[in-house]
Amino acid sequence: MSAFFDVVLGRRSVKFVQSPGPTGAQLDLILQAALRAPDHGAVKPWRFVLVQGDDVPALVDVGVRAGIAAGRPLPQPKVDNARKWLSKVPLVIALGCRPDPAGRIPEHESLLAVGAAVMNMLNAAHALGFGAFWSTGIGTYLDGVGEALGFDPLDERFMGYLAIGTPIDAPSPAERPDWRDYVSVWHAPED
Repeated sequence: MSAFFDVVLGRRSVKFVQSPGPTGAQLDLILQAALRAPDHGAVKPWRFVLVQGDDVPALVDVGVRAGIAAGRPLPQPKVDNARKWLSKVPLVIALGCRPDPAGRIPEHESLLAVGAAVMNMLNAAHALGFGAFWSTGIGTYLDGVGEALGFDPLDERFMGYLAIGTPIDAPSPAERPDWRDYVSVWHAPED
């Protein structure tokens, strides 16, 4: 099997990571990989905010404040788990999408482009020996969280967090479904 397939077929989400995180050169590769994602209309919808080192645990406080402001406080066990998780994470990339401002390209296509970019980052991080985890926790869907991270609430959509670092424990192989259970073959109707 080629190295490409070793990476893609061996990738799995790794939530619990620690330092060291990617070096500057490795982060550059991860972000370059992100921008190789398909982008209908070349609208460049990707928006990423880097949160590193001592700033990472403060993400929990952003989510807590947004929950209180929305009248939906985050449950304390969820807050405690998020604090424990982020206490060791060296790098979080906040993920956002800026759909086509001209409205030529449907918004869902820009969201898909950002999703493809995140998948490229996950694969790149794995290829470099890091663990990575895409999370939509910590208040992702609460008003104010994206804005607190620097996303424009009028023009951009906050889509969660990508945590990257060195796996704390060696990841076990993931049990994967058989692709045949999710694929069908279409045939043109006969005239």
